[in-house]
Amino acid sequence: MKFNDYEYKRPDYDEFKIRYQEFIGLFNEAESADEQYSYVQRINELDKEVETMATLVQVRNSINTADEFYDRENEYIDMISPKFHGLRVEFYKALLNSRFKTELKEMVKPQLFTIAEMEIKTYSDEVVPLLQEENKLVSRYNKLISSAKINFDGKILNLSQMQPYMESKDRSVRKDAYDKWTVFFRENEKEIDMIYDSMVKVRNEIAIKLGFKNFVELGYLRMGRSDYNADDVKKFRENVLEYIVPFSNELREKQGKRIGIDKLKYYDLPLNFTSGNPVPKGNKEWIMERAKKMYEELSPETSEFINIMIERDLFDLETKPNKQSGGYCTFLHKYKSPFIFANFNGTLDDVTVVTHEAGHAFQTYESRFLDAPEYCFPTSEACEIHSMSMEFITWPWMEMFFENDIEKFKFFHLSDSLLFIPYGVTVDEFQHAVYEHPDMTPDERKQAWRDIEKKYTPYKDYDDNDFLNKGTMWFRQGHIFQQPFYYIDYTLAQICAYQFWIKFNGDRKIAWNDYLNICKVGGSQSFMQILKTGNLNSPFREETIKSVSEEIKKYLNSIDDISL
Repeated sequence: MKFNDYEYKRPDYDEFKIRYQEFIGLFNEAESADEQYSYVQRINELDKEVETMATLVQVRNSINTADEFYDRENEYIDMISPKFHGLRVEFYKALLNSRFKTELKEMVKPQLFTIAEMEIKTYSDEVVPLLQEENKLVSRYNKLISSAKINFDGKILNLSQMQPYMESKDRSVRKDAYDKWTVFFRENEKEIDMIYDSMVKVRNEIAIKLGFKNFVELGYLRMGRSDYNADDVKKFRENVLEYIVPFSNELREKQGKRIGIDKLKYYDLPLNFTSGNPVPKGNKEWIMERAKKMYEELSPETSEFINIMIERDLFDLETKPNKQSGGYCTFLHKYKSPFIFANFNGTLDDVTVVTHEAGHAFQTYESRFLDAPEYCFPTSEACEIHSMSMEFITWPWMEMFFENDIEKFKFFHLSDSLLFIPYGVTVDEFQHAVYEHPDMTPDERKQAWRDIEKKYTPYKDYDDNDFLNKGTMWFRQGHIFQQPFYYIDYTLAQICAYQFWIKFNGDRKIAWNDYLNICKVGGSQSFMQILKTGNLNSPFREETIKSVSEEIKKYLNSIDDISL
């Protein structure tokens, strides 16, 4: 079946509740671990059915936010998903109280019990109306961002379509593009402030009702973080400040020399070379032909994967009016199918999305037969290892996409990923500040953002753009609105991906086995357990950050970047 043939049927909560509670009752009455496990499987199938329908709505609504049918269905899912989660929590309680817990852990893997213990703390019937309100606010933000219609270069463009102009070799075009891009956010400033202010207050109220001091601990539990906490993340940010920020500042100085600008402004940052940033040498069809060849050559597993993805049309890649911005990978349990959503716009991102999101998709494909729906994806920082590492694993094939700009691509890809890390920890520290002080005004939040931004990215000069100068660049970062505390994950994973880059520069066979192993376990292990499975060092260790940053510095300093 192709994706367009995947059938959507609105999940009836009352009907599912009857069946769900019946299976939980039979689970509780079972006389053996085997019998209980049979009901675990039935309950899982119910969950997979509901999640598949919710995912179909999410995907089809994000492809066209103006589609009235899926817009209504998205509103319905926003309302009933907290109730479905409540049913899952009932199952978690039964699982934790099982007389056959020891035997069940062998059958379902212990991670499900860890997830159950955390999830129980994140839910009560009392907070269902607040969870519904939170969902509605997220949908409102997504719809607002996807509604952008910017008049530029004689065209009406969305935010994704503005990116090539923001990377233009012509400085005046870059500045003009940023000015027009800024106008959209300036015109919607009050609306975005209101949405986020409401989100923070709703999330804080949920946390208080559940017995937490504020949303921070609840946010970590929602992210499934079982083997590290906010103190570990704080130390990680400190290590980034010591070992990566100074080098990132050096890279920006080199960039200024490369493009002939003494003092970089914010609109100069996207341009890395006077000859222009590396871009793929063809359109979507051209890129996908080469992606197919690349994955067929990479391994038997990726060959099978890419051909199924293409045969079933499990991609939506072109940007278009009313399409949600950004990119993501999701999974449809009923069809055991990953799905990749992106917005091709003629930049380097068109290739890296095919590697990054395909890393996620390949992981779900390799772990698709694991029983529990919770095992589809691991926690986010582990998920991002699969995606970011795939970006480096595919380096030997990048010449097919960038041709004579291959060295430029490698320099840009590696340096850009390092420059991202200070931004990533900025987003994280900002969210800690916001949720530790939920009574901040919108203006105080903006000032907090600008102060933290100056700490990690002191080179950011917003020149005469008063709107960005007051601390609004975070308006564009959907993660802050959609899934709080989902961002440090990228930086933790990047440190792990660098380790795979180093491994693949050595013995590719051993490195591929390590990578394949972490894909196969899916979400059946915690983050730190997955690191052990992949023979990776913890990014929380100071020595790990120090050693990988030294390897990257050595590689980048060996290249005559001025000649690129």
